[in-house]
Amino acid sequence: MDMAVEAGVIKQHLIDPEICIRCNTCEATCPVNAITHDDNNYVVRADVCNGCMACISPCPTGSIDNWRTMPLVRAYTIEEQLTWESLPAELTPEELEAAGVVSADAGDEAAVAAAPAPNPAQAAVGSIEPVFNSAQYGATVPPWSAAHAYTNLFAPKAPTTATVVGNFNCTEAGFDSETHHIVLDFGVVPFPVLEGQSIGIVPPGVDAIGKRHHARQYSVASPRNGERPGYNNVSLTVKRVTEDHQGDPVRGVCSNYVCDLKVGDTVQVVGPFGSSFLMPNHPKSHIVMICTGTGSAPMRAMTEWRRRLRKSGKFEGGKLMLFFGARTQQELPYFGPLQSLPKDFIDINLAFSRTPGQPKRYVQDLMRERAADLAALLKDGASHFYVCGLKSMEEGVVLALRDVAKEAGLDWDTVGAALKREGRLHLETY
Repeated sequence: MDMAVEAGVIKQHLIDPEICIRCNTCEATCPVNAITHDDNNYVVRADVCNGCMACISPCPTGSIDNWRTMPLVRAYTIEEQLTWESLPAELTPEELEAAGVVSADAGDEAAVAAAPAPNPAQAAVGSIEPVFNSAQYGATVPPWSAAHAYTNLFAPKAPTTATVVGNFNCTEAGFDSETHHIVLDFGVVPFPVLEGQSIGIVPPGVDAIGKRHHARQYSVASPRNGERPGYNNVSLTVKRVTEDHQGDPVRGVCSNYVCDLKVGDTVQVVGPFGSSFLMPNHPKSHIVMICTGTGSAPMRAMTEWRRRLRKSGKFEGGKLMLFFGARTQQELPYFGPLQSLPKDFIDINLAFSRTPGQPKRYVQDLMRERAADLAALLKDGASHFYVCGLKSMEEGVVLALRDVAKEAGLDWDTVGAALKREGRLHLETY
């Protein structure tokens, strides 16, 4: 997209704070680090954004796809954007003229001034070896055989209500780290979801400055016909947040609210979200699932749908392969149910990074151990790869796939581009 609409003017990229659910997808996707955030808003740096549009498709709500024609000298600063409750109106032609906007025929020199300031990171490309960017391989289109996804049926300003019909701890009891399996019922309100989609839950109350809490996003852990087959319900996998990534004590507002819900309670729900992180439906397709912690939610949904299809005799038998990581076995969600799945149905590989007396093992370590099997799947156009978990895992996983491909004599640039183009490598990290 050409940022210079006319001399002295830019099409400034903005995020709508009214419908943004603060899922971090845009910031994680942006290849030039133009997006940042605070506790209030996600915003775009006008002097860094190059209009590449990489963030548009992955955004689950469409809040990222907003633009305002602005005089270059009056582009909204990130400080202004961080305070917004809603987007400002587009400037009128009269306001643009009053701001001294130069017409398009004023010459090339003025047009040059309209371009965004060069990004130092981009300028460095070519002068040093580029940093590996795992996000560039993530698909923004669904597999060709995926079912149609419905999105944004309920906006943050008009949520629907669901009733809690189940809540239990799905990690081993007695440990500080708790992950709960929550089941929500929508009654007769239409709320169709597919495996890989997510919903937003709006916690009650207000924040420290008196503003209503934003919705928090959670991946759906149940298959398309419900946690209880034939019912209008969904399940979620929610970890009770009691510390941040640095280990400092913190109480997650929504996670603790959800984990403390009782059967019969009602919650405010928005969404559903997501139209690309979807499973293939053609019967010969293979699915490789790579996840950590609550990133297992969409993988559980896909696995359960395949299990139900297999039980009904309607599935021909593509491979299922799971790489699942946690700090310890006790913290691994759904450990018990995983053990009961037939070995000829799913190939399970578990990695634990904090087992006392044992070396740290991560999902990418297991992937390298299974290089021969993964290489065969990388060569097969019916194979689909899904990565979900903390952002810190993403690079290691994609690098492992790259190394597996190279060791098998495959050209990773060709393979990686095909996986992205064909909707066969999906990254959902946070």
